Amino acid sequence: MTLALDLIAGSIAGAAQVIVGQPLDTIKTRAQIAPKGMFKGNWDIFAQTIRKEGILALYKGMLSPLLGIAGVNSLLFASYAVSKRIVSPFPEKSLKEIALAGGMAGAANAVLASPVEMFKVRMQGQYGAAGDQRLRAVFAEVAKDGLRRGIMRGYWVTVAREIPAYAAFYAGFEYQKRRWLTAHPNQSIPVYALIGSGSFGGICYWLACYPL
Repeated sequence: MTLALDLIAGSIAGAAQVIVGQPLDTIKTRAQIAPKGMFKGNWDIFAQTIRKEGILALYKGMLSPLLGIAGVNSLLFASYAVSKRIVSPFPEKSLKEIALAGGMAGAANAVLASPVEMFKVRMQGQYGAAGDQRLRAVFAEVAKDGLRRGIMRGYWVTVAREIPAYAAFYAGFEYQKRRWLTAHPNQSIPVYALIGSGSFGGICYWLACYPL
């Protein structure tokens, strides 16, 4: 029952993360893939997107991660739990062991994260032209190329990204959480401290993997 509740909570949190972060993710993706000279900078991407396509265009590609978030989070959660047991049978683990388990979980997570992100990026790379496709049409087009050359294209790059990313995320999260517990012994860690620890872990995630 606890596992089921954790997975449900993780899926809800993941969906909230997608909804809140999707507009910024769309701007980031367009900054990375847009033809040279199309935009002058991030603010120009934001302004042109709203002016030409409407504010909902900032949420392009959101359906893919929303549909996949339950599976991605479930796989990540389960992989991390198993990886921690593989790394060490003892409940208390060093930050190096936490990072190793996180990296192993990230490698497993890439199996689902890669196709979910690929479809998201394909949707975000459409700029409001008459020929823009819906997710269903994009999926059908990609599926024609098969599993390896189509749906799982970019998989190994995703693996190379997810390993250091989740190693850094879990290590950063645990480091910040342990700092709080050390400063406040004999106290249960409050929600705001967990949020702060998660934020620090997220910063570590992007610092470790952004070029990929």
